[in-house]
Amino acid sequence: MASLLCRGILTYPPLLNYAALLRRKSHVFYCTMSTTEAQTATQGSQSTQIKISPHRKKKGLDDVLKDYEAIIGIETHVQLSTLTKAFCSCPYNYGSQPNTNICPVCMGLPGALPVVNSKVIECAVKLGLALNCKLNLKSKFDRKQYFYPDLPKGYQISQFDVPIAYGGHIDLDLPVEFGGGHRRFGITRVHMEEDAGKLLHSGNGSYSQVDLNRAGVPLLEIVSEPDMRNGIEAAEYAAEVQRLVRYLGVSNGNMQEGSLRCDVNISIRPIGQVKFGTKVEIKNLNSFSSVNRAIDFEIARQALLLSEGQDDQIVQETRLWEEGSQKTVTMRKKEGLSDYRYFPEPDLPGVTLTKEYVDSIRNSLPELPEMKRRRYEELGLSMQDVLFLANDVNVAEFFDETIAKGADVKLAANWIMGDIVAYLKNEKLSIDEIKLTPQELAELIASIKGGTISGKIGKEILFELVAKGGTVKGMIEEKDLVQIADPAEIEKMVDKVLLDNPKQLEQYRGGKTKLQGYFAGQVMKASKGKANPGLLNKILLKKLNAKS
Repeated sequence: MASLLCRGILTYPPLLNYAALLRRKSHVFYCTMSTTEAQTATQGSQSTQIKISPHRKKKGLDDVLKDYEAIIGIETHVQLSTLTKAFCSCPYNYGSQPNTNICPVCMGLPGALPVVNSKVIECAVKLGLALNCKLNLKSKFDRKQYFYPDLPKGYQISQFDVPIAYGGHIDLDLPVEFGGGHRRFGITRVHMEEDAGKLLHSGNGSYSQVDLNRAGVPLLEIVSEPDMRNGIEAAEYAAEVQRLVRYLGVSNGNMQEGSLRCDVNISIRPIGQVKFGTKVEIKNLNSFSSVNRAIDFEIARQALLLSEGQDDQIVQETRLWEEGSQKTVTMRKKEGLSDYRYFPEPDLPGVTLTKEYVDSIRNSLPELPEMKRRRYEELGLSMQDVLFLANDVNVAEFFDETIAKGADVKLAANWIMGDIVAYLKNEKLSIDEIKLTPQELAELIASIKGGTISGKIGKEILFELVAKGGTVKGMIEEKDLVQIADPAEIEKMVDKVLLDNPKQLEQYRGGKTKLQGYFAGQVMKASKGKANPGLLNKILLKKLNAKS
């Protein structure tokens, strides 16, 4: 097996010298970047200090923010769920030992040539169509040049001036708790590219190790138009992209694994001004809530600087979101397009799509989140129910299959969103991991609605079906759970309960009418929960109010 040849970096400020430093630990290769003193990527950079004058202290932050509007766009990197990397046959498995899924191509060794993974093109076309984009039937790959220790070739294979998809949009509904409403955000482009490796920083920051497992993993970058105006809209946009890629099956979209990464571009300007302000990029956003909070912080930071006349302090840069301190800090000055020195990738041919190929993918697309939400609305569900059910593709499929078996729409939604989801959260399971099938849920709902069993018995059956499986009919017969709906039989039970509780009966007739619940509970206990609740309450009320 060929040795792993990587370049380490030994930093002597202000000069850079290159030193090959190779370590081997437990049969795993590491490439190390050593520094003369403990430092991380963000150290040495000074975040802007905002000085607030006494006059500004009198004027609240809310008053300052009223004078400005934010312009927000998002670059979303989606890691594709392909079996192999973008340009070689190496697999990628999250959590693998460092540098175990690598080859000369993804290591950038001289003479190793890339070959395009056709599945990457298929995923790109799928996503482009789902985002209502136009497709470039002829596109190409380009080299994006920059130096960083986790980029072994010294350039990234990407797409520059001719992306595979462009000019689309995405529709979403804001949650009711955030005011609701429909939004449409433009999509500038979707392009294919490869991922870089990963730096593993030591605890004291004295050195960093390079893991190239992720190098060459296929990505689709989605660039939005600057259509968002606040953190909530941006977070919901990112969540909708995650839903979309999961519905399509092109990615698992897990932010915690880095399968979906969002870089936010934000500037602010005085309300009424047409010209954009200075754009700042924010990285290190690993949840939708952090997207929201980071944007809110950055809007406030820039607004305070502008209101103090310190607009020269807002520069085009990349900032990191620090979760602990809940603020953004300077990472590096932002590169311009000219810094990347793009040029066409000479080792790869252009990508040519035929109309037949595009049409075959278009016809294979599943029902997407936006279409599903509109259909659920037409079924009469509230927007809150619609958003909940359509949020997870597996929950939506379970719901669809249940109502396809004839279950009442609202009852099916209530059972799924109530008891079933509570069970899933408690057991930390997904809906496709439980034993209950949509067929049996539909049967359970029908049995309750038809009066065969009570709602209480239905819940008992549900939890057993979810945990152990089985059939509703089999369980009802096995445990003799058929609801008692004979008025005469229920009347006998009511008479016995009233006879056994003369003191409570006297109190009820003396004005303590809340005791009706006590009597109903005693009858249900006597019937082992099988008495028809509606019939029971009707007979009980009649008996309680009868003249003695």
